[in-house]
Amino acid sequence: MRIATPQAHPRAAQEAAVLRSARVPLSITAVSFGGEIPAQHAGAPTVGIGVLGFAIPGVLGVAIGRKLRK
Repeated sequence: MRIATPQAHPRAAQEAAVLRSARVPLSITAVSFGGEIPAQHAGAPTVGIGVLGFAIPGVLGVAIGRKLRK
């Protein structure tokens, strides 16, 4: 897989960066919905809050860790 350099294709590099940035909020949204479904079935709202309590720092930690590794 070839990765475009910013000098050769500035528009393509910008679009790729936007898509990478969009993954973080999309992941948080997916995990929150994934936590709300079991919370509704369990009848306990603390399940959904617990999932969000682990999901948001977890997803942000992974995103920041990936950025620091580069």
